[in-house]
Amino acid sequence: MRGKTAAGALGAGLGAGLAGGAVAIGRYYATVLLDPTRVVAYPERVLGVGDGTVTLATSRLVRQPGVWGLRWTAPPADSAGVPVVGSAGVPMVGSASVPMVGSASEGLAVVGDILRDDRHGVRRRLLSGPVPPVGPAVVDAGPYDPDPGARGLEFTEVTVDTPLGPAPAWEIPAERDVWAIAVHGRGGRRREALRILPTLHALGLPTLVISYRNDDEAPPSPDGAFHLGDTEWEDLEAAVGYARGRGARRIVLVGWSMGAAISGAFLDRSPAADLVDAVVWDAPLLDWRATLRRQARNRLLPPALVPIAEVSARRRIGIDFDHFDLVRHPPARRPPTLVIHSVPDTAVPIGTARTLAARSRDLDWPVRLLEVDGVEHTGSWNADPERYDRAVTAFLTDTL
Repeated sequence: MRGKTAAGALGAGLGAGLAGGAVAIGRYYATVLLDPTRVVAYPERVLGVGDGTVTLATSRLVRQPGVWGLRWTAPPADSAGVPVVGSAGVPMVGSASVPMVGSASEGLAVVGDILRDDRHGVRRRLLSGPVPPVGPAVVDAGPYDPDPGARGLEFTEVTVDTPLGPAPAWEIPAERDVWAIAVHGRGGRRREALRILPTLHALGLPTLVISYRNDDEAPPSPDGAFHLGDTEWEDLEAAVGYARGRGARRIVLVGWSMGAAISGAFLDRSPAADLVDAVVWDAPLLDWRATLRRQARNRLLPPALVPIAEVSARRRIGIDFDHFDLVRHPPARRPPTLVIHSVPDTAVPIGTARTLAARSRDLDWPVRLLEVDGVEHTGSWNADPERYDRAVTAFLTDTL
């Protein structure tokens, strides 16, 4: 009996220890989710450069089709020290006089088609920008920097008076009184919108590319944490107010990833949502729970940790995840919506977008879904820019 008691006590102790460990990991997962700190990583490697080409070490991301930015760290250099290749159907990203783009210590080039993929690496066409050095690099969905001027567009750097203070934005003028407002994703930057700006401009839509709390130059949230759209929507509401003050009668919302969660909360909670005539969402985060489950699998964490992380996040920031399941709880305002989503997206699963499109009639929410093969999260434009731009143009032309 004494042995059984000791064994039971040991088992209980181990069980309590495992449970305590699970809680600790779940809380840490929530901390990572809410942390606005940006970590710059360069997981790929440039193996060599040739005549208008660059060879990269083989990886899943390097093999993605289409047009991509290639970024690397580099010391400042004068124009004589950094050669620049000419444009091959893509606007110049850098110039001989300004070789470094994005920041004083980062280089950016644009790579295109895969020319060779074998045991020696992946050879791609180098379309524009400085010639990258051999060494660490990252394939980036943003092939343009640092602002709308990189797309040949006139713009003004403005500030939007958000509830937490002034936040910078780009205002790109056009002739219509229907404005587009672009909202980047979690941990992103305004440059995410540079890919789509020429298409919006060609449609005559003045565009406001906004920042929001916890962005580099925007005010921090009082607790220093992301709120996953639960408070960030107030900054979008302020941007809509700015656009109205500049003559906007109606609004088109454009969002990437968590930008969809932010604009979904805006559509549900803001009186100004009645101004929205159309929505374009790229890889939208339509259900935080589904995304957390996917992210847990990516990190090889057991699914049972997701509810723990959810409870921890709710206690820290007060979020109700039910409000961020847009299929079960659609927003009060449901304008015509174009959803563009890549099929192998391992960050935000496409399943929720498919469910939303399939149930759109029942939800009284006109939804079009465009699926794009072969690229990761928010990479649909990169896979085929012309197809992407045609889809956005057709949708907004029909809707507006």
